[in-house]
Amino acid sequence: MKNVAFALLAGALLSLAGCQGAATKTDAAAGSSTSAAALLTPGPWFGELAIQGQRLPFLFEVKTEAGQPVVYLINKGLNGEERLRCPEISAAGDSAIIKLHAFDAALVVRTDGTEGDKGPNKLKGTWVKYDAKTPYRVPFTALQTGIDDLFVSEGTKVTTLYKGLLQGETFSTVFTDETGKKYPAVAVIKQQKAPQDDNMVGTFLTTTGDYRYLSGNSVNRQGKEHIMLSTFDGNHAFLFDAQPDKKQGMSLLKGDFYSGKTGHETWTAILDPKAKLPDADTLTYLKKGESRLSFKFPSTVLGASISPTDPKYRGKVVVLQVLGSWCPNCMDETNFLAPWYEKNKQRGVEIIGLGYERMPEYDKAAARLRGMKTRFNIGYDVAVAGVSNKDSVAKSLPQLAKFLAFPTTIFIDKKGAVRKIHTGFSGPGTGKYYAEETAAFNQEIDKLLKE
Repeated sequence: MKNVAFALLAGALLSLAGCQGAATKTDAAAGSSTSAAALLTPGPWFGELAIQGQRLPFLFEVKTEAGQPVVYLINKGLNGEERLRCPEISAAGDSAIIKLHAFDAALVVRTDGTEGDKGPNKLKGTWVKYDAKTPYRVPFTALQTGIDDLFVSEGTKVTTLYKGLLQGETFSTVFTDETGKKYPAVAVIKQQKAPQDDNMVGTFLTTTGDYRYLSGNSVNRQGKEHIMLSTFDGNHAFLFDAQPDKKQGMSLLKGDFYSGKTGHETWTAILDPKAKLPDADTLTYLKKGESRLSFKFPSTVLGASISPTDPKYRGKVVVLQVLGSWCPNCMDETNFLAPWYEKNKQRGVEIIGLGYERMPEYDKAAARLRGMKTRFNIGYDVAVAGVSNKDSVAKSLPQLAKFLAFPTTIFIDKKGAVRKIHTGFSGPGTGKYYAEETAAFNQEIDKLLKE
Protein backbone atom coordinates (compact mmCIF):
# COMPACT_ATOMS: atom_id res chain seq x y z
CA MET A 1 0.00 0.00 0.00
CA LYS A 2 2.88 2.36 0.58
CA ASN A 3 4.62 1.88 -2.74
CA VAL A 4 5.35 4.95 -4.83
CA ALA A 5 3.15 3.94 -7.75
CA PHE A 6 0.06 3.66 -5.58
CA ALA A 7 0.83 6.92 -3.81
CA LEU A 8 1.00 8.72 -7.16
CA LEU A 9 -2.20 7.08 -8.35
CA ALA A 10 -4.05 7.92 -5.14
CA GLY A 11 -2.85 11.51 -5.35
CA ALA A 12 -4.17 11.82 -8.90
CA LEU A 13 -7.49 10.33 -7.92
CA LEU A 14 -7.82 12.59 -4.90
CA SER A 15 -7.14 15.67 -7.00
CA LEU A 16 -9.79 14.55 -9.45
CA ALA A 17 -12.32 13.91 -6.69
CA GLY A 18 -11.53 17.24 -5.01
CA CYS A 19 -12.08 19.17 -8.26
CA GLN A 20 -15.29 17.37 -9.11
CA GLY A 21 -16.79 17.48 -5.60
CA ALA A 22 -19.63 14.97 -5.98
CA ALA A 23 -18.41 11.69 -7.40
CA THR A 24 -21.35 11.10 -9.73
CA LYS A 25 -20.64 13.39 -12.66
CA THR A 26 -23.01 12.71 -15.52
CA ASP A 27 -20.16 12.88 -18.02
CA ALA A 28 -18.37 9.92 -16.44
CA ALA A 29 -17.52 7.32 -19.02
CA ALA A 30 -19.63 4.19 -19.17
CA GLY A 31 -16.45 2.17 -18.78
CA SER A 32 -15.77 3.87 -15.43
CA SER A 33 -19.18 2.90 -14.06
CA THR A 34 -18.57 -0.67 -15.17
CA SER A 35 -15.17 -0.65 -13.45
CA ALA A 36 -16.64 0.60 -10.17
CA ALA A 37 -19.35 -2.06 -10.29
CA ALA A 38 -16.74 -4.74 -10.95
CA LEU A 39 -14.69 -3.65 -7.92
CA LEU A 40 -17.61 -3.30 -5.53
CA THR A 41 -19.34 -6.64 -5.78
CA PRO A 42 -22.65 -6.87 -3.87
CA GLY A 43 -22.69 -8.39 -0.42
CA PRO A 44 -21.31 -7.86 3.11
CA TRP A 45 -17.76 -6.54 3.53
CA PHE A 46 -15.35 -6.30 6.45
CA GLY A 47 -13.13 -3.21 6.35
CA GLU A 48 -10.15 -2.12 8.41
CA LEU A 49 -8.38 1.22 8.82
CA ALA A 50 -4.75 1.32 9.97
CA ILE A 51 -4.52 4.10 12.58
CA GLN A 52 -1.70 4.77 15.03
CA GLY A 53 -0.45 1.19 14.89
CA GLN A 54 -3.96 -0.13 15.53
CA ARG A 55 -6.50 -1.91 13.32
CA LEU A 56 -9.93 -0.28 13.37
CA PRO A 57 -12.58 -2.64 11.94
CA PHE A 58 -15.93 -1.67 10.48
CA LEU A 59 -18.69 -3.23 8.41
CA PHE A 60 -20.19 -2.14 5.14
CA GLU A 61 -22.48 -3.59 2.52
CA VAL A 62 -22.57 -3.11 -1.23
CA LYS A 63 -25.93 -3.17 -2.99
CA THR A 64 -26.93 -2.67 -6.60
CA GLU A 65 -29.53 0.06 -7.05
CA ALA A 66 -30.72 1.16 -10.49
CA GLY A 67 -27.86 -0.80 -11.97
CA GLN A 68 -25.19 1.02 -9.95
CA PRO A 69 -23.26 0.03 -6.79
CA VAL A 70 -24.25 1.75 -3.54
CA VAL A 71 -22.23 1.40 -0.32
CA TYR A 72 -23.82 1.35 3.14
CA LEU A 73 -21.62 1.95 6.19
CA ILE A 74 -23.03 -0.13 9.06
CA ASN A 75 -22.70 0.91 12.69
CA LYS A 76 -24.35 -1.10 15.45
CA GLY A 77 -25.18 0.38 18.84
CA LEU A 78 -27.53 0.59 21.80
CA ASN A 79 -30.49 1.52 19.63
CA GLY A 80 -30.06 -1.05 16.86
CA GLU A 81 -27.95 -0.09 13.86
CA GLU A 82 -27.56 2.76 11.42
CA ARG A 83 -26.87 2.34 7.73
CA LEU A 84 -25.23 5.38 6.15
CA ARG A 85 -26.00 5.34 2.43
CA CYS A 86 -23.13 6.31 0.11
CA PRO A 87 -24.47 6.39 -3.47
CA GLU A 88 -21.91 8.77 -4.98
CA ILE A 89 -19.32 6.46 -6.50
CA SER A 90 -17.08 7.17 -9.47
CA ALA A 91 -14.14 5.40 -11.05
CA ALA A 92 -10.82 6.35 -12.57
CA GLY A 93 -8.49 3.78 -14.06
CA ASP A 94 -8.47 0.69 -11.87
CA SER A 95 -9.83 2.44 -8.76
CA ALA A 96 -13.17 3.56 -7.35
CA ILE A 97 -13.87 6.71 -5.32
CA ILE A 98 -16.62 6.23 -2.73
CA LYS A 99 -17.87 9.56 -1.37
CA LEU A 100 -18.71 8.99 2.29
CA HIS A 101 -22.25 10.03 3.10
CA ALA A 102 -22.66 13.75 3.92
CA PHE A 103 -18.98 14.34 4.62
CA ASP A 104 -16.17 15.79 2.54
CA ALA A 105 -14.35 12.47 2.62
CA ALA A 106 -13.96 9.35 0.51
CA LEU A 107 -12.56 5.85 0.29
CA VAL A 108 -10.26 5.50 -2.75
CA VAL A 109 -10.07 1.75 -3.40
CA ARG A 110 -8.79 -0.79 -5.89
CA THR A 111 -8.66 -4.57 -5.98
CA ASP A 112 -6.16 -6.35 -3.73
CA GLY A 113 -6.44 -9.71 -5.47
CA THR A 114 -4.05 -11.37 -7.86
CA GLU A 115 -4.94 -12.60 -11.32
CA GLY A 116 -6.57 -16.02 -11.09
CA ASP A 117 -7.18 -15.63 -7.35
CA LYS A 118 -10.34 -17.59 -6.50
CA GLY A 119 -10.46 -16.49 -2.87
CA PRO A 120 -12.72 -13.81 -1.35
CA ASN A 121 -12.82 -10.42 -3.04
CA LYS A 122 -10.30 -8.01 -1.52
CA LEU A 123 -9.85 -4.25 -1.67
CA LYS A 124 -7.07 -1.90 -0.59
CA GLY A 125 -6.73 1.84 -0.71
CA THR A 126 -7.00 5.00 1.36
CA TRP A 127 -9.50 6.85 3.52
CA VAL A 128 -9.20 10.55 2.64
CA LYS A 129 -10.59 13.69 4.28
CA TYR A 130 -10.59 16.54 1.77
CA ASP A 131 -11.41 19.32 4.23
CA ALA A 132 -8.53 18.60 6.62
CA LYS A 133 -6.00 21.39 7.10
CA THR A 134 -3.14 19.03 6.25
CA PRO A 135 -3.12 15.96 3.94
CA TYR A 136 -5.26 13.31 5.60
CA ARG A 137 -4.88 9.78 4.28
CA VAL A 138 -5.27 6.52 6.18
CA PRO A 139 -4.55 3.03 4.76
CA PHE A 140 -7.62 0.88 4.19
CA THR A 141 -8.23 -2.80 3.38
CA ALA A 142 -11.42 -4.81 2.97
CA LEU A 143 -12.52 -8.41 2.55
CA GLN A 144 -15.88 -9.51 1.21
CA THR A 145 -17.20 -11.73 3.97
CA GLY A 146 -19.76 -11.98 6.74
CA ILE A 147 -18.25 -12.09 10.24
CA ASP A 148 -19.34 -12.69 13.82
CA ASP A 149 -16.69 -10.66 15.67
CA LEU A 150 -15.16 -7.32 14.73
CA PHE A 151 -12.04 -8.05 16.78
CA VAL A 152 -10.13 -11.34 16.77
CA SER A 153 -8.56 -12.87 19.85
CA GLU A 154 -4.98 -14.07 20.08
CA GLY A 155 -5.35 -17.69 21.01
CA THR A 156 -8.41 -18.77 23.01
CA LYS A 157 -11.57 -16.81 22.27
CA VAL A 158 -13.03 -14.85 25.20
CA THR A 159 -16.60 -15.90 26.05
CA THR A 160 -17.03 -14.28 29.47
CA LEU A 161 -20.65 -13.38 30.15
CA TYR A 162 -21.13 -10.37 32.42
CA LYS A 163 -24.68 -10.61 33.77
CA GLY A 164 -24.90 -6.93 34.63
CA LEU A 165 -24.01 -5.93 31.10
CA LEU A 166 -26.90 -7.86 29.60
CA GLN A 167 -29.23 -5.02 30.58
CA GLY A 168 -26.60 -2.37 29.98
CA GLU A 169 -24.41 -0.70 32.60
CA THR A 170 -23.37 2.93 33.05
CA PHE A 171 -19.92 4.10 34.11
CA SER A 172 -18.61 7.41 35.42
CA THR A 173 -15.76 8.07 33.03
CA VAL A 174 -12.84 10.48 32.80
CA PHE A 175 -10.83 11.03 29.61
CA THR A 176 -7.32 12.48 29.77
CA ASP A 177 -5.66 13.95 26.68
CA GLU A 178 -1.93 14.01 26.03
CA THR A 179 -1.56 17.43 27.66
CA GLY A 180 -3.08 16.12 30.89
CA LYS A 181 -6.41 17.89 30.41
CA LYS A 182 -9.35 15.88 31.72
CA TYR A 183 -13.04 15.86 30.82
CA PRO A 184 -15.98 13.85 32.14
CA ALA A 185 -18.12 11.34 30.29
CA VAL A 186 -20.73 8.68 30.87
CA ALA A 187 -20.03 5.30 29.30
CA VAL A 188 -22.86 2.90 28.51
CA ILE A 189 -21.93 -0.69 27.61
CA LYS A 190 -24.26 -3.58 26.88
CA GLN A 191 -23.38 -7.20 26.17
CA GLN A 192 -25.26 -9.26 23.60
CA LYS A 193 -26.41 -12.58 25.04
CA ALA A 194 -26.94 -14.69 21.93
CA PRO A 195 -25.69 -15.96 19.61
CA GLN A 196 -22.35 -14.21 20.33
CA ASP A 197 -21.78 -13.85 24.06
CA ASP A 198 -18.67 -11.72 23.61
CA ASN A 199 -20.29 -9.09 21.38
CA MET A 200 -20.88 -5.66 22.92
CA VAL A 201 -22.44 -2.33 21.97
CA GLY A 202 -22.22 1.02 23.69
CA THR A 203 -21.42 4.70 23.58
CA PHE A 204 -19.78 7.52 25.52
CA LEU A 205 -21.71 10.70 26.30
CA THR A 206 -19.76 13.90 26.96
CA THR A 207 -20.71 17.51 27.61
CA THR A 208 -20.15 18.29 23.92
CA GLY A 209 -21.94 15.30 22.38
CA ASP A 210 -21.71 11.53 22.14
CA TYR A 211 -19.45 9.08 20.36
CA ARG A 212 -22.49 7.62 18.60
CA TYR A 213 -22.79 3.93 17.65
CA LEU A 214 -20.03 1.74 19.09
CA SER A 215 -19.77 -2.02 18.74
CA GLY A 216 -17.16 -4.70 19.26
CA ASN A 217 -16.34 -7.58 21.55
CA SER A 218 -13.99 -8.80 24.25
CA VAL A 219 -10.76 -10.39 23.05
CA ASN A 220 -7.65 -12.11 24.35
CA ARG A 221 -4.49 -10.03 23.85
CA GLN A 222 -1.26 -11.49 25.23
CA GLY A 223 -3.22 -13.46 27.81
CA LYS A 224 -5.25 -10.45 28.99
CA GLU A 225 -8.89 -9.64 28.33
CA HIS A 226 -9.57 -6.44 26.39
CA ILE A 227 -12.91 -4.76 25.71
CA MET A 228 -12.74 -3.40 22.15
CA LEU A 229 -15.29 -1.00 20.61
CA SER A 230 -15.12 0.95 17.35
CA THR A 231 -17.08 3.00 14.83
CA PHE A 232 -16.53 4.57 11.41
CA ASP A 233 -19.07 7.04 10.01
CA GLY A 234 -17.01 8.30 7.07
CA ASN A 235 -15.68 11.38 8.84
CA HIS A 236 -14.60 9.98 12.21
CA ALA A 237 -12.86 6.73 13.08
CA PHE A 238 -12.95 5.89 16.80
CA LEU A 239 -11.35 2.94 18.58
CA PHE A 240 -11.73 2.22 22.31
CA ASP A 241 -9.52 -0.41 23.97
CA ALA A 242 -9.90 -1.14 27.69
CA GLN A 243 -8.90 -3.78 30.22
CA PRO A 244 -11.08 -4.84 33.15
CA ASP A 245 -9.31 -4.41 36.49
CA LYS A 246 -7.66 -7.57 37.84
CA LYS A 247 -9.52 -7.36 41.17
CA GLN A 248 -12.68 -5.41 40.38
CA GLY A 249 -13.35 -6.84 36.94
CA MET A 250 -15.85 -4.89 34.84
CA SER A 251 -16.47 -2.51 37.76
CA LEU A 252 -13.30 -0.67 36.75
CA LEU A 253 -12.05 -0.21 33.19
CA LYS A 254 -8.86 1.49 32.07
CA GLY A 255 -7.96 2.00 28.46
CA ASP A 256 -7.03 4.00 25.39
CA PHE A 257 -9.09 6.03 22.94
CA TYR A 258 -7.73 6.41 19.40
CA SER A 259 -9.29 8.96 17.07
CA GLY A 260 -8.27 9.05 13.43
CA LYS A 261 -4.64 9.56 12.45
CA THR A 262 -3.30 11.24 15.58
CA GLY A 263 -5.89 11.67 18.34
CA HIS A 264 -5.12 9.69 21.49
CA GLU A 265 -6.46 9.85 25.04
CA THR A 266 -6.57 7.53 28.03
CA TRP A 267 -9.73 6.84 29.99
CA THR A 268 -10.90 5.34 33.24
CA ALA A 269 -14.47 4.15 33.82
CA ILE A 270 -15.99 3.22 37.19
CA LEU A 271 -19.27 1.32 37.34
CA ASP A 272 -21.91 3.79 38.51
CA PRO A 273 -25.66 3.33 37.91
CA LYS A 274 -26.17 7.01 38.79
CA ALA A 275 -23.51 8.36 36.45
CA LYS A 276 -24.53 11.67 34.90
CA LEU A 277 -23.10 14.73 33.17
CA PRO A 278 -23.45 18.42 34.08
CA ASP A 279 -26.75 19.97 33.00
CA ALA A 280 -26.47 20.65 29.24
CA ASP A 281 -28.81 23.65 29.62
CA THR A 282 -26.33 25.54 31.81
CA LEU A 283 -23.00 25.22 29.98
CA THR A 284 -23.49 28.03 27.45
CA TYR A 285 -25.48 31.12 28.37
CA LEU A 286 -26.09 34.77 27.57
CA LYS A 287 -23.69 37.39 28.81
CA LYS A 288 -24.90 39.63 31.60
CA GLY A 289 -27.35 42.25 30.36
CA GLU A 290 -28.20 40.33 27.15
CA SER A 291 -31.60 38.81 26.45
CA ARG A 292 -31.62 38.17 22.71
CA LEU A 293 -29.35 37.44 19.75
CA SER A 294 -28.70 39.90 16.97
CA PHE A 295 -27.26 38.72 13.66
CA LYS A 296 -27.63 38.88 9.91
CA PHE A 297 -25.91 36.10 7.98
CA PRO A 298 -25.87 35.26 4.27
CA SER A 299 -28.28 32.47 3.39
CA THR A 300 -27.30 29.38 1.44
CA VAL A 301 -29.63 30.89 -1.16
CA LEU A 302 -27.38 33.18 -3.19
CA GLY A 303 -28.12 36.88 -2.59
CA ALA A 304 -30.42 36.30 0.41
CA SER A 305 -29.76 36.87 4.12
CA ILE A 306 -31.22 35.59 7.38
CA SER A 307 -31.93 37.47 10.62
CA PRO A 308 -34.17 36.55 13.56
CA THR A 309 -35.92 39.92 13.06
CA ASP A 310 -37.08 39.00 9.54
CA PRO A 311 -40.89 39.12 9.13
CA LYS A 312 -40.95 35.34 8.65
CA TYR A 313 -39.92 34.80 12.28
CA ARG A 314 -41.78 37.57 14.09
CA GLY A 315 -44.27 36.36 16.66
CA LYS A 316 -43.09 32.77 16.35
CA VAL A 317 -41.07 30.40 18.48
CA VAL A 318 -37.67 30.08 16.80
CA VAL A 319 -35.05 27.36 17.24
CA LEU A 320 -31.46 28.16 16.27
CA GLN A 321 -29.38 25.13 15.37
CA VAL A 322 -25.64 25.88 15.50
CA LEU A 323 -24.21 23.21 13.23
CA GLY A 324 -21.64 22.08 10.69
CA SER A 325 -21.94 19.67 7.77
CA TRP A 326 -18.75 17.98 9.05
CA CYS A 327 -20.27 17.18 12.47
CA PRO A 328 -21.80 13.69 13.08
CA ASN A 329 -23.71 14.85 16.18
CA CYS A 330 -25.14 17.68 14.05
CA MET A 331 -26.15 15.02 11.53
CA ASP A 332 -28.02 13.16 14.27
CA GLU A 333 -29.78 16.32 15.41
CA THR A 334 -30.67 17.21 11.81
CA ASN A 335 -32.12 13.76 11.27
CA PHE A 336 -34.47 14.58 14.14
CA LEU A 337 -35.16 18.24 13.36
CA ALA A 338 -35.83 17.99 9.61
CA PRO A 339 -38.88 15.70 9.81
CA TRP A 340 -39.95 17.33 13.09
CA TYR A 341 -40.11 20.72 11.36
CA GLU A 342 -42.29 19.42 8.54
CA LYS A 343 -44.77 18.03 11.08
CA ASN A 344 -44.79 21.07 13.38
CA LYS A 345 -44.11 24.23 11.36
CA GLN A 346 -47.83 24.97 11.07
CA ARG A 347 -47.93 25.40 14.87
CA GLY A 348 -46.03 28.69 14.65
CA VAL A 349 -42.46 27.48 15.09
CA GLU A 350 -39.45 28.04 12.85
CA ILE A 351 -35.91 26.67 12.76
CA ILE A 352 -32.80 28.48 11.52
CA GLY A 353 -29.63 26.52 10.88
CA LEU A 354 -26.44 28.49 11.50
CA GLY A 355 -23.71 26.71 9.58
CA TYR A 356 -20.04 26.94 10.58
CA GLU A 357 -17.95 25.25 7.91
CA ARG A 358 -14.30 24.32 7.55
CA MET A 359 -13.93 26.41 4.39
CA PRO A 360 -13.94 30.19 4.95
CA GLU A 361 -15.05 30.95 1.38
CA TYR A 362 -18.79 31.57 1.09
CA ASP A 363 -19.18 29.63 -2.17
CA LYS A 364 -17.57 26.48 -0.77
CA ALA A 365 -19.32 26.67 2.60
CA ALA A 366 -22.72 27.36 1.03
CA ALA A 367 -22.26 24.42 -1.35
CA ARG A 368 -21.53 22.07 1.56
CA LEU A 369 -24.58 23.29 3.47
CA ARG A 370 -26.82 23.06 0.40
CA GLY A 371 -25.66 19.48 -0.02
CA MET A 372 -26.58 18.82 3.59
CA LYS A 373 -30.03 20.36 3.03
CA THR A 374 -30.62 18.08 0.08
CA ARG A 375 -29.37 14.89 1.75
CA PHE A 376 -31.42 15.38 4.92
CA ASN A 377 -34.46 17.00 3.26
CA ILE A 378 -34.09 20.14 5.38
CA GLY A 379 -37.05 22.45 4.85
CA TYR A 380 -35.96 25.22 7.20
CA ASP A 381 -33.58 28.07 6.39
CA VAL A 382 -29.82 27.63 6.73
CA ALA A 383 -27.27 30.45 6.87
CA VAL A 384 -23.51 30.57 6.37
CA ALA A 385 -22.48 31.93 9.75
CA GLY A 386 -18.71 31.39 9.97
CA VAL A 387 -15.94 28.82 10.19
CA SER A 388 -15.90 25.72 12.36
CA ASN A 389 -14.32 26.84 15.59
CA LYS A 390 -15.45 28.29 18.90
CA ASP A 391 -13.79 31.65 18.27
CA SER A 392 -15.82 32.12 15.10
CA VAL A 393 -19.05 31.44 16.97
CA ALA A 394 -18.04 33.82 19.76
CA LYS A 395 -17.28 36.57 17.24
CA SER A 396 -20.44 36.11 15.16
CA LEU A 397 -22.75 35.64 18.17
CA PRO A 398 -21.11 37.98 20.72
CA GLN A 399 -24.04 37.78 23.13
CA LEU A 400 -23.11 34.17 23.98
CA ALA A 401 -20.78 33.21 26.82
CA LYS A 402 -18.71 30.00 26.90
CA PHE A 403 -19.75 28.41 23.63
CA LEU A 404 -18.60 24.78 23.82
CA ALA A 405 -19.90 22.53 21.11
CA PHE A 406 -21.49 21.79 17.78
CA PRO A 407 -24.39 21.35 17.79
CA THR A 408 -25.83 23.88 20.21
CA THR A 409 -29.56 24.51 20.20
CA ILE A 410 -30.99 27.89 21.17
CA PHE A 411 -34.69 28.39 21.94
CA ILE A 412 -36.21 31.83 21.30
CA ASP A 413 -39.72 32.79 22.42
CA LYS A 414 -42.39 34.66 20.47
CA LYS A 415 -41.05 38.01 21.71
CA GLY A 416 -37.54 37.31 20.46
CA ALA A 417 -35.97 36.57 23.84
CA VAL A 418 -33.57 33.66 24.35
CA ARG A 419 -35.13 31.23 26.80
CA LYS A 420 -32.85 28.22 26.74
CA ILE A 421 -29.44 27.21 25.35
CA HIS A 422 -28.73 23.49 25.09
CA THR A 423 -25.20 22.22 24.46
CA GLY A 424 -24.68 19.07 22.39
CA PHE A 425 -27.14 16.42 21.26
CA SER A 426 -27.53 12.84 22.46
CA GLY A 427 -28.23 10.97 19.24
CA PRO A 428 -29.99 7.66 18.51
CA GLY A 429 -26.82 5.71 19.25
CA THR A 430 -27.24 6.56 22.96
CA GLY A 431 -30.45 4.58 23.49
CA LYS A 432 -32.61 5.96 26.31
CA TYR A 433 -30.67 9.23 26.38
CA TYR A 434 -31.88 9.99 22.86
CA ALA A 435 -35.49 9.46 23.97
CA GLU A 436 -34.91 11.84 26.89
CA GLU A 437 -33.26 14.40 24.56
CA THR A 438 -36.13 14.51 22.09
CA ALA A 439 -38.76 14.51 24.84
CA ALA A 440 -37.11 17.53 26.49
CA PHE A 441 -37.02 19.33 23.12
CA ASN A 442 -40.74 18.79 22.61
CA GLN A 443 -41.55 19.88 26.15
CA GLU A 444 -39.68 23.15 25.69
CA ILE A 445 -41.42 23.88 22.39
CA ASP A 446 -44.84 23.08 23.84
CA LYS A 447 -44.19 25.41 26.75
CA LEU A 448 -43.08 28.31 24.56
CA LEU A 449 -45.99 27.88 22.13
CA LYS A 450 -48.49 28.08 24.97
CA GLU A 451 -47.18 31.44 26.16
